[in-house]
Amino acid sequence: MHLFYQPDAESNSFLSEEESRHCVKTLRLSKGATIDVTDGNGKRHKCVIITADPRRCTFRIVETEFEPPRPYRIHLAVAPTKNSDRIEWLVEKAVEFGIDQFSFFIGQHSERRMLKTDRLEKIAIAGMKQSLQFYKPVINPLMEFETALTLSADHRYIAHLPENEPAASFFKTAQPGGTTLMLVGPEGDFSANEIVQAVEKGFKMVTLGSTRLRTETAALAACHTIHLINAG
Repeated sequence: MHLFYQPDAESNSFLSEEESRHCVKTLRLSKGATIDVTDGNGKRHKCVIITADPRRCTFRIVETEFEPPRPYRIHLAVAPTKNSDRIEWLVEKAVEFGIDQFSFFIGQHSERRMLKTDRLEKIAIAGMKQSLQFYKPVINPLMEFETALTLSADHRYIAHLPENEPAASFFKTAQPGGTTLMLVGPEGDFSANEIVQAVEKGFKMVTLGSTRLRTETAALAACHTIHLINAG
């Protein structure tokens, strides 16, 4: 299956220049070839190429299917890592696993305070197509930690492994269904004040294992755990 992304496929029956170039130049698809186009909102259009132009490849929709969304949703709120490659890796892999929304926030111990969300959008789209999914995750603009605490969800957690007190296992605590929001801190972890703020806002403090995980590892582990909880 050759899957392409066009958010307005039903009204604009052509691929973007980047997608057209990939279709015609890289994959060498020509007039009459069959492709699949998704709008990123659950629709999968079976299409036939009309004009194999590497700058503007046009197509005709011959069949449309709709894939209903999952009965649960995953929202990761993460402090961006100092190394941008690691946060880009997280976006790519979390999209492959299946995620609905990303939020990135600036914490007290954050070393990165700027983020190119337009690049993350491209990575998310590529991950969606590569894993043959028909829903594009929402990527919110970079926000302050206090704003992240106001994000709504049915189940809200903060990943933190305290030194001198036990914390609940996320796998044993997480609830199926609804929207699950997980806060994951920066390399320097959350500050003591941030932990207090989150708990006061109703976030449950949980661990993702007995070892200290990198930011991107913890976020991906949380994403996979939510899928496992809902698989049963």
